[in-house]
Amino acid sequence: MGLARRLYRGEIDVDFVGKWRLWYSLSGLLLAVSLAGLLINGLNLGVEFRGGSVFTFSAPSATIEQVRETFSDEGVHQPIVQTAGNGWRVTTETLSEGTLNQVQSGVAKDFNVPVGQVSIQSIGASWGGEVSQKAWIGLGVFMLAIILYLSMAFEPKMALAAIVALIHDLVITAGIYAWSGFEVTPATLLGFLTILGYSLYDAVVVFDMIKEVTAKLGHTSKMTYSMAANNALNHTLIRSLNTSLVAILPVAAILFIGTTLLGAGTLKDLSLALFVGMIVGTYSSLCVATPLLVTLKEREPKYQAIAKRLASTGGKGAKGSKSAAVAKG
Repeated sequence: MGLARRLYRGEIDVDFVGKWRLWYSLSGLLLAVSLAGLLINGLNLGVEFRGGSVFTFSAPSATIEQVRETFSDEGVHQPIVQTAGNGWRVTTETLSEGTLNQVQSGVAKDFNVPVGQVSIQSIGASWGGEVSQKAWIGLGVFMLAIILYLSMAFEPKMALAAIVALIHDLVITAGIYAWSGFEVTPATLLGFLTILGYSLYDAVVVFDMIKEVTAKLGHTSKMTYSMAANNALNHTLIRSLNTSLVAILPVAAILFIGTTLLGAGTLKDLSLALFVGMIVGTYSSLCVATPLLVTLKEREPKYQAIAKRLASTGGKGAKGSKSAAVAKG
């Protein structure tokens, strides 16, 4: 409780910028594991993207094993069985019309369901290709809008740092999907776009404070750019953590309670993306975007001169309380 109280009061000064090697190493490891998952397992694309057939029917007393066995007996390879309220949703590969009727009759017979209540939906691969294309176009437009906005509201280097953090978040979240085998559906894409917006919001809050603090730096400043950025980051730390916690709790409830106890299987595709993305987004705004921005800005002649002057004087005046340092800028 003592640590939490000190954190809330802003009495803890975490050297996020100074530990950039640690953050880069951790992110590098996470990215490597994620890329390995994408290369080895790939994404488990839903029927909306790869095409296939979807059977839905009501059989409250049936079990997953019984449903899977029925479809396997009818010659269906690797059916994906999911609960859908009080019924079942089974996704298969693309089946011929004869096989569709055969499976429909088999399901009706095994679970004592009228044939007309076993609904069939066939989705062509071409439709899935159109969905994928539109998703990539939407992502590209979103990224372009971010670059333009941050370049105008802040500066190009902040835009670059934010984009790198967003790509970092997307790759890690996609890697989680690859290793877990969760199905990627249109709901998953909505989750991905949501975490992009969330991650961007967190980065903008941090960058706005950094812009305000570093604007005061001059030739006689007693702080380097990295010191000022780290102080600004600590000032927004509790806000970032509070925002993340409030956002993650309901998503965690959907993911862990809704999909396990209540059987809301169709929600897990969306909730996993949100849950992982919010955690990774908070981490990246603090430990990836800001250190990268500092690395880029410290190369500018103005801030190099400040750093050399402070180094030559032993860094006098660079230390002190966090609030005092910000005020002196």
